[in-house]
Amino acid sequence: MKHKTVLITGASSGIGKAIGIYLTQKGYKVYGTTRDKTKYPNFNEFTLLEMDVRIPTTIHTAINELLEKEELLDIVVNNAGIGITGPLEETPNEEILKAFSTNFNGPINVIKAVLPQMRKQNNGLIINITSIAGYMGLPYRGIYSATKGALEIITESLRLETKDFGIKLACLAPGDFATNIASGRYHAPVVKNSPYQEAYGSILESIDQDVDSGGNPLEVAKKVHKIIQVKNPKIHYKVGSFLQRFSVVLKSILPDTWYEKMLLKHSQK
Repeated sequence: MKHKTVLITGASSGIGKAIGIYLTQKGYKVYGTTRDKTKYPNFNEFTLLEMDVRIPTTIHTAINELLEKEELLDIVVNNAGIGITGPLEETPNEEILKAFSTNFNGPINVIKAVLPQMRKQNNGLIINITSIAGYMGLPYRGIYSATKGALEIITESLRLETKDFGIKLACLAPGDFATNIASGRYHAPVVKNSPYQEAYGSILESIDQDVDSGGNPLEVAKKVHKIIQVKNPKIHYKVGSFLQRFSVVLKSILPDTWYEKMLLKHSQK
């Protein structure tokens, strides 16, 4: 059987790279994207294309480059994303817009670019990598949670809009995994004498520790592979520790005030 072609955004490191390597090993033809290929001269795990999900012209150029080599584009994994933390009141508006531009508008830009090809094929699968954080408003991570929560909702809409074209969409929400996201995350500075100084400063220390002690990104790659193999994928998937996954269930069954207390207690560890 002819190999299936996969496009993974943000695939030069972290979760995206883990997905690319794993699917390559499973026999898929993988193309990953990065904003600047010159930073990875020795990258040889799979083919890298240059793309910035915030800039539609670069998306179309990368997809055209892929389709010059491949007959079909079977699977797209929207993985590119950035982190952001800070008290909402003290987070610069331009940083909020950057986060939405990459985490929310970025996947939409990619989807808009690939839909004509998938509609022509009458087939295709788009997996949007969101986050378990997208299911809840975490203190000092509200912008990140909002970008990922918005992507979950827009995926629900897109599934209905594209159902008649043979195109399937799904979301995969990871918990904490050991990647380099912390190094590229925007942290609003801890402001001296700010009303948020003590609480935000304390939480900021624990946020990066959670990532560093997170699971192996290979777990996410395996979950993506399982979704690809499902004939009719469901809309929402999660991957992470039991407690991370169960926290989403708890939100649906606990009174709001109890759930808030649980989140506060966890964030203040």
